[in-house]
Amino acid sequence: MLDVERLERRIIRATAQAIGDFGLIVAGDRILVGCSGGKDSYTLLHVLMRLKARAPIGFELVAVNLDQGQPGFPAGVLEGHFRSVGVPYRMVRRELWGEVQRLVQPGKSACSVCARLRRGVLYNVAVELGCTKIALGHHRDDFVETLLLNALYAGSLKAMPALLRSQDGRNTVIRPLVYVPEEEIAAFAALQGFPIVPCDVCGSQPQLRRRRVKALLAELCAEHPSVKANMLNALGHVVPSHLLDRGLLAQVASAGALDPWLDAGDEAAEAGDAPPSLPSITPVRRIPGP
Repeated sequence: MLDVERLERRIIRATAQAIGDFGLIVAGDRILVGCSGGKDSYTLLHVLMRLKARAPIGFELVAVNLDQGQPGFPAGVLEGHFRSVGVPYRMVRRELWGEVQRLVQPGKSACSVCARLRRGVLYNVAVELGCTKIALGHHRDDFVETLLLNALYAGSLKAMPALLRSQDGRNTVIRPLVYVPEEEIAAFAALQGFPIVPCDVCGSQPQLRRRRVKALLAELCAEHPSVKANMLNALGHVVPSHLLDRGLLAQVASAGALDPWLDAGDEAAEAGDAPPSLPSITPVRRIPGP
């Protein structure tokens, strides 16, 4: 049986490591925590509240839920949770449901359209609330799934950034759960009894490409449990000379940091090889773990 306190410590340490590695939180930040009602955003809010209570620097949190006008959306469930944990919050309602239905073609995924519209609203709300950062609940599995989706279906080699500044300079998005496995978040949310609000928009589309990629990763992990960890590790250990991006090679060469054509070894890792080392999940100075 899982020990909730031990699991909480693991998640907090991983989150603290990500905050330190990517400089996600600094003194004086006012952070909008996007809370959809799913396991990821509940866990993100919980962990950031714990870190705030023990951090050597001061920062603020504001939980924000966006009600998109979806029929039957239980906004009161989230508001009740925010009150029970004692976090400042703002409930925002925007009629996006009809817009999503209008823009998405039959049989296509609503996720990208829905996410884009939500992000635009959160950007504006963050400015209204004087927030310096927007924290989202994307975890390790989201990063590796996005890497595969882009490689397989979009022909690009990218995942998502742990820290992203908007082009207009008004907003900065952070993803503190980048090192946290989805299975740990799911287990923690269940043990905590978070009042999960399912997304019926995504749930009504069983053939999403992301679900196919998730199933593929699950199959691979059954054979080799380190697959997801290795993929996340790969995102932080790029070998430019062994890619075909001529623009990247030119940048590396012009920077003079290394020879882009330097031999880094062509051997592929075999299934039985020891996986490359992962980032050390230990407390950091800015936001220490327990």
